[in-house]
Amino acid sequence: MGDRLKGKNAVVTGSGRGIGREVALLLAEEGANVVVNDPGVNLDGSGNDAGPAQQVVNEIKDKGGDAVAYTESIATTEGGEGLIQTCLDKWGRLDIVINVAGILRDRMVFNMSEEEFDAVLAVHLYGHFNTIKPASILMRQQRYGRIVNFTSVSGLQGGVGQANYGSAKAGIAAMTRVIARDLGRYGVTCNAISPGANTRMTQSVPDSARQLRAAAGIQQGAGGSGAEMRRPELAPMNDPSFVAPMTVWLCGDNAWNVNGKIFWVNGGTISLAHEEVPVKTINKDGKWTIDELATLVPGVLLSEVRNPAPPAPDVDLPGRPAVAPAST
Repeated sequence: MGDRLKGKNAVVTGSGRGIGREVALLLAEEGANVVVNDPGVNLDGSGNDAGPAQQVVNEIKDKGGDAVAYTESIATTEGGEGLIQTCLDKWGRLDIVINVAGILRDRMVFNMSEEEFDAVLAVHLYGHFNTIKPASILMRQQRYGRIVNFTSVSGLQGGVGQANYGSAKAGIAAMTRVIARDLGRYGVTCNAISPGANTRMTQSVPDSARQLRAAAGIQQGAGGSGAEMRRPELAPMNDPSFVAPMTVWLCGDNAWNVNGKIFWVNGGTISLAHEEVPVKTINKDGKWTIDELATLVPGVLLSEVRNPAPPAPDVDLPGRPAVAPAST
């Protein structure tokens, strides 16, 4: 066992399986005490099984660490507060919050129900808020804390059939940057990981969705994120354990000045996500006319910018240039 986090107390949501499990185990290896949170639900959020969380607790204890299971859902205010209180009751202090928990209810937006939309936001977006809100009060008072959230390429770039999941993950990215600004002055950092790993969540993605994502240039394999972007010349290394080291490093003292950042982590590749800033601009001293915009928007602002989902060739669109028939 290491000692980079010796004496620190952490809570990790969704840590009974997959990436969360690997994060919890590595935290413990570095000396942290861990609350392992996982209600043991199915991928759609149904069911309940205390087994996965307790198994991780047992693994940590067998290796000489200390851990406790918490099996309530963090989709509710009470669940999030209970998780933080469990850490306080066990060790008297909270230092680290890592939010990995998530569910999937993939469906094309025109078929998605309100319940399917709400259920995913409840676990992902509200789940993050429900743990961070009570934790932030403590961290602000003690002038120390580390928060690591989990976003996704589905939220950062879009994923087919994931209006609910992508909305939640985009919200988490924005929440991360806001919380970093809210808490940074108090010695608390908040960062996010967009992971790439093969987990039971990614394995559940239907073949039809995989085909649509492949056509859009999105490769499969992001644990907890539905899809991932990876340079094709790099061999895939998608075991969930590869995501844990960067996550745990962000919790250490050496990461004191890393705040409000999003990192893409897939196998041996770690990338800093680009901030959302203007990349192209057109200026005029006065109001634009529609005729001017008709020329400058496609010719300048969107020059060499790819449409992520262009209409099929058989869709007759006014204004679309005619496609010359293939020569025989």
